[in-house]
Formats: sequence, structure tokens, C-alpha cells
Amino acid sequence: MKDTITSLINPSLQQLVKEIHAVNHAWKIASECGEIYAISKSLQQMKTRLQMRLLRSYAPHQVYLILDQDTESEEPLYGLRLREAVNGCKDAAHLPVRVANKILTTEQIEQFKSLK
Repeated sequence: MKDTITSLINPSLQQLVKEIHAVNHAWKIASECGEIYAISKSLQQMKTRLQMRLLRSYAPHQVYLILDQDTESEEPLYGLRLREAVNGCKDAAHLPVRVANKILTTEQIEQFKSLK
């Protein structure tokens, strides 16, 4: 019981990455079904909250932000890159720069980009 509570309060890197990918997948599916906008928006916000938790808990030593130059998008995106793959994943999805700038301070963004 204590381990379950601890894993909910302080999830592992692996658990957060798994949750981010699951929510991201569900969000994309919900986005394709135009009639469920509220669910889509909720999933998008949940993914962002999980990403913030991942960064605040594990950046920059195990995960870091990098401006993604390769992905085609309507707006600039950060990739949340993992320093070591987790369950075959090398990232924890994308985070729009606009969203990062709204939630994080400039200092946090810089801290999450590189090792100091």
C-alpha cells in the first residue's frame, strides 16, 4: 500500500513517460473526433501537466527540452528528449513553445534545456 501511494506521489521516470504517451495517443484520437472537444482539451491539458511534472522531477539529468527543428507544425515545438530510452521511447512527446512560455519561467526553460 505504501509503495502504491509513493508511486502516485512520486512517479518514476518510466511511469511518467508511459502516462504521457498514453494520454498523447488518446488526445490525438479524441482530436480526430470533432464532437468531443471537451475531452480532447482535457487530455491535452493532462499531457501538459504530466510533462511539467516530468521536467520538474527529472530535468535536465534524465530528460531535457530541445527545440524540434525536424517536426512540421503550425507552431514551434519543444521535444522532451530522454537521455536514455525508456521502453523503446527516446522522447516524451512535444510541448508547444507557446505553452512552455506560459507555464515555465525563462530560467526554468533554460535550466531544462541543458546540464549546468
